[in-house]
Amino acid sequence: MNHTIGRMSTLLLRGTGAPFDRDRAALWLRIGLGLVFVIGGWSKLGQLFAADGGIAMVSSYMGPGGYVNTFFTDYLFRGTLAGLISPWQFLAALSAFELASGLALLAGFLVRPFALVYGFLLWTFVFSLPVVTTPGVVAAVDTYTSPALLVQARDVCLSGLMFVLFNLGPGRPAVDRPLPPELGSGDWNSLGLLARLSLALPLLVGGFFVGFDSIQDFSTYAPVLIVLGVLLVAGVGVRQSAIVVAVVMLWYALGKFSSDKSLIANLNGFKREFALTAVALLLARFGGGSRFVWHLPRMGARAASGGVPGGSTGGGVRRAGARQADDAEVTLTPQ
Repeated sequence: MNHTIGRMSTLLLRGTGAPFDRDRAALWLRIGLGLVFVIGGWSKLGQLFAADGGIAMVSSYMGPGGYVNTFFTDYLFRGTLAGLISPWQFLAALSAFELASGLALLAGFLVRPFALVYGFLLWTFVFSLPVVTTPGVVAAVDTYTSPALLVQARDVCLSGLMFVLFNLGPGRPAVDRPLPPELGSGDWNSLGLLARLSLALPLLVGGFFVGFDSIQDFSTYAPVLIVLGVLLVAGVGVRQSAIVVAVVMLWYALGKFSSDKSLIANLNGFKREFALTAVALLLARFGGGSRFVWHLPRMGARAASGGVPGGSTGGGVRRAGARQADDAEVTLTPQ
């Protein structure tokens, strides 16, 4: 594994200090995100059109251990919209949308509209999850007993990445035309902050709440996840931390493979990790931006400025030629 990390470091850190490449960043990110929805949509459609008519699929999604709670099942199928759509039709439409939108993201078609829709839509997986967390109440059926926000931390991460993609545009190559400079944002200092905070969330949740019901820990030692999450939040050693995260995701994916499952079933078991790996590689290549970066004080810098952080040296202002997010600074800099 040390050899793998070293090789990835050499490849990704080559050219450090080069200008941020907006098109390349968007390309990497939309490929990672697109794979999530292509695999998810393909897998669900295959199950919905299975020999049992999709009964098992509908039961797994609409049951106590599924992804739709009583509030939304009543609203969709027994309340205001009763009779307009069945659970099977609802899942089929959602799965077809996933597959079509995933393919569109891979092709670079309607990237910004899909990214904006998914940026909000992914939060519905948090709102709709059936959970029982009331003290003293023991669920009579097998359902989720951890807070929905923690269970679905990876989907919250994907939401943040969608907003990053929305601002970057389609990248190149893509069916869509390149985003004009006056639209979106090519400011990686800000978008890098959102990217590293998004990636840090599932790592911190997995590290701090390992062992609790349905908490994803990526089959990794909890302190490792916590350290990686904290470093990403702080903006310290982002490139190196991101490389380790990419290796963690690869290790987790390899561990999920089973010869008893089909290829699509195997890929569906770690589809979100494609996006997490993509943003990790992005951060490893371009850093995490310079917004809200915390670094330990440098004694030499204090002495040069008469003991006052940021005196004649400019404090939080990054010097020309310095790395974007990984060089030490004097203070937290909310630029």
